[in-house]
Amino acid sequence: MGRDVAVLGLGNLGGAVARRLAGTGWEVVGWTRSGATVDGVQPAGSAQEAVAAAGTVVLVLYDGPACREALAQVEVTGRTVVNLSTVGAAEAEELAASVDAAGGTYVHAPVVGTVAPALAGKLVVLAGTGGEPPVDELLGTLGTVVRVGTPGDAARAKLLANGALTNALLAIRDGLQQAVGLGLSQEVALDVLQHTALGGLVAGKRGRIASGNQEPADFTIDALHKDIELLAAETPAAQTVLQRLRDATASGSAHDGTLGANDIAGVARPGRDYSPTPTSSTLLWADGVDAAVAAPLRAYVRGHATGDPAHFREAFLPSAHIEGLRDGEFVSWTVDEYVGLFDGTPAPDEDARRRELRSLSVSGTIAMASMELFHGEATFTDQFLLVRSADGWRIANKVYHRH
Repeated sequence: MGRDVAVLGLGNLGGAVARRLAGTGWEVVGWTRSGATVDGVQPAGSAQEAVAAAGTVVLVLYDGPACREALAQVEVTGRTVVNLSTVGAAEAEELAASVDAAGGTYVHAPVVGTVAPALAGKLVVLAGTGGEPPVDELLGTLGTVVRVGTPGDAARAKLLANGALTNALLAIRDGLQQAVGLGLSQEVALDVLQHTALGGLVAGKRGRIASGNQEPADFTIDALHKDIELLAAETPAAQTVLQRLRDATASGSAHDGTLGANDIAGVARPGRDYSPTPTSSTLLWADGVDAAVAAPLRAYVRGHATGDPAHFREAFLPSAHIEGLRDGEFVSWTVDEYVGLFDGTPAPDEDARRRELRSLSVSGTIAMASMELFHGEATFTDQFLLVRSADGWRIANKVYHRH
């Protein structure tokens, strides 16, 4: 193994890895499907051309199928394949077997870290097999090497790391949402969280969390979803974090609209309407929720905040019913009957009230939502059935429970 390296995959991380290697004395040729180039890295017109010029092949690709496709195009006999990609354990073992069968050497070495650590040589490299001096030199150029066993073990270790990352992002999200209820500003909340066990992640993502600007991404939400789905497939213990991630990032869809291209910092944001001094007309809702689906829920909240019946008529279909127990008796109101309860003025304690959208799942033209309403000493749980009609999304029915 010489110092000639082909890097296949020049996305955010792959480009940073290629730049790091080129800047530390390695002869690097790079290829990526998009045709993108990296300063200091010799471009190749195809994967075959890149690999033909090198004794070591570094894969920095999106998933297992992408790795499989790339390796099927190139000659690996007599070469060392170092795979930095995040894939499933079975995929890692399959890739190792295919390279070994072709007369090559396979090292599965997924990394913990994104662009900035890659450029600085401060990644954590989870190496499954390897140990040869030339391989160790290359991996050491990228960061700290942690030996974890087989290729499958390395894949599992990376999924474990990304599960912990997701839990940490969700913990920041929970903390910021709790800060809203406590009346603390976002700046104060982030200052506090930065001095907790979450401090490193808060410091690294603080600008994105505070501003909401998630582009360009260092690590996309789509990629994180992919990794946590792999983790959940490996162990039932990850089902909860997968569901929480889905709930936090868009109506239960892992790849919905343009959200997936955003940075993972978006997972930590409690909602688009974060307010340091939340008002009762503010509805806290998750990043990634389609504004059109949430529109009738926001109108519903405005109705409560102002007491203006017009907002409820905007929120509900004319045929809707509102049902639940009132003073121990079951009631089923029409929209006309329901809006008659409001006189156009807000409640005296309205400034102290708040509403939070807890869940929203969409399936085609229908949706289900759950909301908590904190009205003085009373707390309500509202459940909504929504439907997309000719004039947009509306609430078809509502049921409620007073705690």
